[in-house]
Amino acid sequence: MSPFSLAGKKGLVIGIANDQSIAWGCAQQFHAAGAELAVSYLNEKAKPYVAPLAERIDALLLGPCDVRESGQLRGVFEAVTEQWGELDFVLHSIAFAPKDDLHGRVVDCSRDGFAQAMDVSCHSFIRVAQYAEPLMKNGGSLLTVTFYGAEKVVTDYNLMGPVKAALESVTRYMAAELGEKGIRVNAISPGPLKTRAASGIQRFDEMMARAADRAPQHTLVTIEEIGDYANFLVSDGARTVTGGVHYVDAGYNIVA
Repeated sequence: MSPFSLAGKKGLVIGIANDQSIAWGCAQQFHAAGAELAVSYLNEKAKPYVAPLAERIDALLLGPCDVRESGQLRGVFEAVTEQWGELDFVLHSIAFAPKDDLHGRVVDCSRDGFAQAMDVSCHSFIRVAQYAEPLMKNGGSLLTVTFYGAEKVVTDYNLMGPVKAALESVTRYMAAELGEKGIRVNAISPGPLKTRAASGIQRFDEMMARAADRAPQHTLVTIEEIGDYANFLVSDGARTVTGGVHYVDAGYNIVA
């Protein structure tokens, strides 16, 4: 069997909003590689967009998961425990910041807005690891999604830059702490692309145009291309790859 096959593996995908989501691109590739999947949706408003996608990938579980709501993330993992009793990988692809804080200077962001952004976008990944750890009895893979604005200042990325920087640091620390149990923790860093989450960033079309112009390959990446790399990271082919930030951005990150 190919080391990149996910046949027999069970995975949870958190963060599909619609068919333009990075999480959807990843879920499609996980499914194509043979994984059994569980999928969450944000709320009842989002469910009509996510449920048909879950059917397309034969998801065995579909449930609500707003990490701001007490008990919902735990409920997802309880359902996974009841269905499978184990888990091989989780994709965490969620982020949020209040609009007023996201559109303003970092210097001007509110305490509450900063706390909300950090809780949803970063601390929720820690909570995912807490719930996933006992289910990953034979090791596993935790994967989150970041952006180059964590490393360098990107115009209009604003508050999400420091928040994603924290997420990348959390990735490294959790990789160190969970490594002895065979649990790998990685972050995938795509170039800018049009998603529902990205639409909240001011002048995002300009950011995408700059990225395509600057990247050595002069193109934007697709959610399917991101999914291909995500598939590698959760597969046995990446069994000794952990603690890294992995760029899928047509080379955008290497150009000064």
